[in-house]
Amino acid sequence: MSNNREFDIIFWGASGFTGRLVAEYMLQKYGVNGSVKWAMGGRNAIKLEGIQKDLGAEEIPLVIADSQKMDTLERMVQRTKVICTTVGPYAQYGSPLVEACVKHQTDYCDLTGEVQWMRKMIDQHQGTAQANGTRIVHTCGFDSIPSDMGVYFLQKKSKELTGEYCQKIKLRVKAMKGEMSGGTYASLSNVLVEAEKDKSIYATLFNPYGLNPKGKQKGKDGEDLKSVKYDKDAKSWIAPFIMSTINTRVVRRSHALQDFPYGKDFQYDEAMMTGPGISGRAKGTMLLMGTGLMMSAKPESFMRNTMNRFLPKPGEGPSKEKRESGFYKMLLIGELADGTIVQGSVTGDRDPGYGSTCKMLAESAVCLALDKNKTPEVAGMLTPSVAFGNVLLERLEENAGLQFKIYENK
Repeated sequence: MSNNREFDIIFWGASGFTGRLVAEYMLQKYGVNGSVKWAMGGRNAIKLEGIQKDLGAEEIPLVIADSQKMDTLERMVQRTKVICTTVGPYAQYGSPLVEACVKHQTDYCDLTGEVQWMRKMIDQHQGTAQANGTRIVHTCGFDSIPSDMGVYFLQKKSKELTGEYCQKIKLRVKAMKGEMSGGTYASLSNVLVEAEKDKSIYATLFNPYGLNPKGKQKGKDGEDLKSVKYDKDAKSWIAPFIMSTINTRVVRRSHALQDFPYGKDFQYDEAMMTGPGISGRAKGTMLLMGTGLMMSAKPESFMRNTMNRFLPKPGEGPSKEKRESGFYKMLLIGELADGTIVQGSVTGDRDPGYGSTCKMLAESAVCLALDKNKTPEVAGMLTPSVAFGNVLLERLEENAGLQFKIYENK
């Protein structure tokens, strides 16, 4: 890729709810024409001009293209080092953009959590992207940066403190306040729609190693948690975490891409903590029922149509006050081969689906654009921890309101 491109980053989909939040963050953190040369992109110039005015920054450059017209996408990606996109569901709107980026060696990051689409992109583009040096980094929001970077952090600290990597790691969502993203819900719904049309997609969705490179899809991990049970290490009842079907597969892909530094028997799982005692068990049961209803409702069914009326739509989201009052805290519990426990945590200072996600995505894009000489020398269809390593950890803590902590002597 040429370093003489007009922009460092084009934020594609800036007129959408999440895209606007990303642009707002970039303006506040980096300004315009400062250390990062960035532009807003979309297909509707009038909407983008409205965002310029709302942000009070009409000097932000605008780039117009159409996600379904390859010639416009190709012209756009050749103007920038990095494309950062919030336009989903990605299975519907994202494939041509990834293709254009790989063809023209433009690095790319997104917010997708659509496992079946990521598998498709990996199969189609891994060889070319790896050969020509393009970095395509999916899942750069709440799914799956806290999980992927959290495991990376805990293993790094475990090695420093004990000389060994953890053989097992459990992520437990201890507390969380925020609303489901309309884009996330649309993506989840679209996965179900696609799977009903193509039953082979279920094989990818239910495979714990479904995102691993071909030939590296074996291990000790089984299916995701589908019940309520007591976790003695967390001292809490636990229930299924709806994002675990995405996050766990990203973490396992990270491990496989690095050729299994933690050992081929490394295990990883995620769950929601619901508290101790009878109340914790009851809360877990209610959470299990709600998750089960959401995931089992067939497209166009009465249940799905009812949920669609109450859950947010793409482009919708909570108020600034709700975004800023949100937070999340995740507990990481690692176990060494001799049974020694190593614990840590990942916390975020905004609601996960919007306030924190927009900052994580923006910093991932900046990392791609400015930090190539500091990040690992890798290319292809990557995960956040493999693409960015320590550099993103530092950016997230310095700029994005995340904290990664280790609890010693546990």
